[in-house]
Amino acid sequence: MADQDKKDPLLEKRTSRRSFLKSSGLTVGGLIVGGAVGTLIGRETNETTTTEDPKKAPTPQGTGNANPNAALMFFTPNQFDITNAAVERIFPADDNGPGAQELLVAYFIDHQLASGWGINAKEYMAGPFYPGEETQGYQGSLNRQEIFTVGLETIENHSVEKYEKPFVELSGEEQDAVLTDFQEGNVEMKGVSSNYFFNLLRSTTIEGVYADPLYGGNAGMAGWELKKYPGHQMSYFNMIEQEEFEEIEPKSLSSQHNH
Repeated sequence: MADQDKKDPLLEKRTSRRSFLKSSGLTVGGLIVGGAVGTLIGRETNETTTTEDPKKAPTPQGTGNANPNAALMFFTPNQFDITNAAVERIFPADDNGPGAQELLVAYFIDHQLASGWGINAKEYMAGPFYPGEETQGYQGSLNRQEIFTVGLETIENHSVEKYEKPFVELSGEEQDAVLTDFQEGNVEMKGVSSNYFFNLLRSTTIEGVYADPLYGGNAGMAGWELKKYPGHQMSYFNMIEQEEFEEIEPKSLSSQHNH
């Protein structure tokens, strides 16, 4: 009985640490985050500590089901917010279906930039660098990671210069005006034209809408549903002889492992 009355110091230490983290507001979905230092002074709790299931953490869509693709790999939070606002103006939600934000297109772009595509791994990027003709495509030294870094910073600076507000705080019409300035090549950028950056942003936005959800965008295959595209079906053998068009429920690459 004497042994049962003794407290386990290790267990006591763990419980104390969990209580501290919970009462300080530093845990979100089971993860420790920074900030909120000022709330730590003089705050106590008698609540029973529980560990939340990170799989039930809110997603950007607010569904309550975690999406493992909704995680940043390259962008800073501010870069992501600018991109997320810009892609929605390029591919906005309307009566036909969701826009780029709901489709998680900014995450798609983030993941692409974090891959070999972002550093132009399969392209010749050594000098010398000479101004090229429009028909020759991009001839500069910046890789795509650098182009997006410079481009997003320039979007922010141009917004402040034009409207005295950050890009994400502008109205939709004001954001359109800023992006139009880039589209028309009217903004000075280092190492690349603003028109080239806009076209790159636009093309990756469209790719994120229609790419396989495996790559971070096209959430819930809703982009494919806009086009009635069936995605990656294992076979169409049973439909070869059919004369009537049949609408097929789309499938992604991630579903193929079940076959």
